[in-house]
Amino acid sequence: MTNIAWVKGAVIYQIFPDRFARAKAPGIDGRFEVWDSPETPDGFKGGNLKGAEERLDYVKELGATAVYLNPIFASAANHRYHTYDYYRVDPVLGGDASFASFLKAAHRRGIRVILDGVFNHASRGFFQFNHLLENGGASPYRAWFHPHGFPLKAYNLAPGEKPNYSCWWNLPALPKFNTKNPEVRRFILGVARYWLDKGIDGWRLDVPHEIDDNSFWREFRRVCKAVNPGCYIVGEIWGEARRWLSGDQFDAVMNYQLSAACISYFGGEKLRLSQPYDGRWLKPCGQKRFIAGIKALLAQYPRAVTLAQMNMLSSHDTDRLLDTYGGDEARVRMAVVFSFLFPGAVNVYYGDEIGMRGVLNRGTRDAMPWSRRKFWNMGLLKLHRELAALRRSSPALREGDFEFIEKLCDGKLLAFRRRSEGEIVSAFINNGPEPREAPLGRGLAGRGLRLAASGVRLAASGAGILCLPPGGYAVL
Repeated sequence: MTNIAWVKGAVIYQIFPDRFARAKAPGIDGRFEVWDSPETPDGFKGGNLKGAEERLDYVKELGATAVYLNPIFASAANHRYHTYDYYRVDPVLGGDASFASFLKAAHRRGIRVILDGVFNHASRGFFQFNHLLENGGASPYRAWFHPHGFPLKAYNLAPGEKPNYSCWWNLPALPKFNTKNPEVRRFILGVARYWLDKGIDGWRLDVPHEIDDNSFWREFRRVCKAVNPGCYIVGEIWGEARRWLSGDQFDAVMNYQLSAACISYFGGEKLRLSQPYDGRWLKPCGQKRFIAGIKALLAQYPRAVTLAQMNMLSSHDTDRLLDTYGGDEARVRMAVVFSFLFPGAVNVYYGDEIGMRGVLNRGTRDAMPWSRRKFWNMGLLKLHRELAALRRSSPALREGDFEFIEKLCDGKLLAFRRRSEGEIVSAFINNGPEPREAPLGRGLAGRGLRLAASGVRLAASGAGILCLPPGGYAVL
């Protein structure tokens, strides 16, 4: 068994480095886009690790206990999923020294650091691929990739023409590694070990299902846990993931199944998506279906896995939270409350806590508006801070069991609780257009509200009845 107790109940803050914060730092030159201008596919805003370090107090005040950084290694793309040097932090981000400083500053604040591991594919600038590109079949690195002919057609392809080597989604900029090659395996495992030795606390694995090899991921886990038994290994798997979560590969996955359920239920008729979600268009669902789906999700994995899942409502690969819920803040609040009270770690995508807007490729990766705080949704920010504080103070929310209070779930009123030895946290959410009353019963009637939406009250009669307005929520 490995010790990842720190993940239970964790609040993880996801940072997209080019768009989070920019600071003056030695060695970072060049012209960048205007910070608050709309995102572009290829443009750089110039966010860097020094800027992120200067904002760590904000992250701490939000209640985050960990940071997940989208890729930071040397790359010619603003998102840095096109890696050309896995042993070097991108100089545009400030290089290795800036990351070492960031890591030290985060740990000093009690914040763990999770890096994005992109091991399915590299980039055209990756040395071994560039060697193959230059030398064709004579290159000793031919077996590092999957060439289908020479010379390689890596640039200037005709419309509709596919590259003559295996790539991620046929994108010529992303040549796929041949992970059956022992040299490639040693290289990737060496990268994983190197950064854990430097002090990182975990790996988020990009599209790991595309390395369709259980033995590879078992070896990856052995290497990582030998360096740091408490490191967190979480895979980007959008669907059911039992194959990877039997205890010998990943600790957890990004819980897109939970986010999909919340979007369908809390989003309801306001649900808006600019693209399919894991290949399917989500549709509104009622409470009965939502409860059944959550029960099925909880039954999929061992309890230890459920408590370690990376639960998220949006990410750099989805529309932003407020857009997903049709601009309806009340619906966003209900979903956020549910996700913070659900078993597992919570992942907050930067800017969602202040109500940033945008859809994929048109705002999802906009720059954090530090200079425009008058546009921040301070109510949402306050809610995130309160929920994070509630998690920190509650053993039940960190590792308690979850159950619906089904006798109170009437189709609109959603009632559930988390239970641990010595503590029960009960929650009520009114996902309906009319006020709802919840009879608390003898066990809860005398307890004060630990968190509540505006307008929530206990009945004046003293009869132990909780009154919730439409979109209201309460935690006791």
